[in-house]
Amino acid sequence: MNTALTIDILLAEAALFAVAESSHNEPSLFGIDNGKTVGTYLEHKFVAHLMDKYSFVGGNSASGIDIPSINVDIKVTSIKQPQSSSPFKDPRQKIYGLGYNLIVFVYEKSDNRARKTARLNIRHTIFIEKERTGDYQMTRGLREIIERDGNAEDLIAFMLDKNLLIDDIEAGKIADQLLREKPEQGYMTISNAYQWRLQYGRAIQKAGTVSGIKRIT
Repeated sequence: MNTALTIDILLAEAALFAVAESSHNEPSLFGIDNGKTVGTYLEHKFVAHLMDKYSFVGGNSASGIDIPSINVDIKVTSIKQPQSSSPFKDPRQKIYGLGYNLIVFVYEKSDNRARKTARLNIRHTIFIEKERTGDYQMTRGLREIIERDGNAEDLIAFMLDKNLLIDDIEAGKIADQLLREKPEQGYMTISNAYQWRLQYGRAIQKAGTVSGIKRIT
C-alpha cells in the first residue's frame, strides 16, 4: 500500500522532479513549440511519477483539477509568457481565489539539433495556496476600500469599474459578503474570459517572500 500523498510530500517531490527534468533530454518534444503539448507532457509525467510512489485520487472532468484529493491543480508554463487558463466558475474567484491550490512549473525549452532532443529547464517551481489565487489589483483595491471604512456602495462602484463579470444585483450580494469577509491579498493577474487567463509573473516574483506562496525551486 503506497503512502498517502500530502501537500508537503508533493512539494518535496516537485523539487526532485524539477531538478531531474532539467537535465533530461526528450526526443518527443524536439521541434515542438506548442505550449499545450509541452504542458501536457510535463503534467502527465509528474502525475505518473507521483502515482509510482503515492496513493491519491487523480483528476477527472468532474473535479476539474489534477489532484483533487489534496485540492491541487498542476500548471505548466513557458518562461517567455508565464500564463495558463483555468475554468471560469464564479466571478468571486477573482476576489476570493480559485478555490484550489496551484503548483506551477515554469520552463525554458531548448532544442539540441545534433541529438534531435529537447530539454525543459525548470526555471521556477512555486506553490500558491488557494487563498492567494485571487487577482492582485482586484483584491488590493477591495481591501483598501474596506480598511478605509468604505461601504457597500464604494465596493460596488469599484467592482463595476473593474469590469467584474456581474450585474448590479450580484454586485450588491458580493459587497455584503465583502463587508463580512475581507478577502486575502491575491497575487495572480486574472483576465476576464469564458476561461480565466491566469498570469504568474507577480507570484513568481513574490514566491518565498510573502505568506501563501512558496518557492520550491
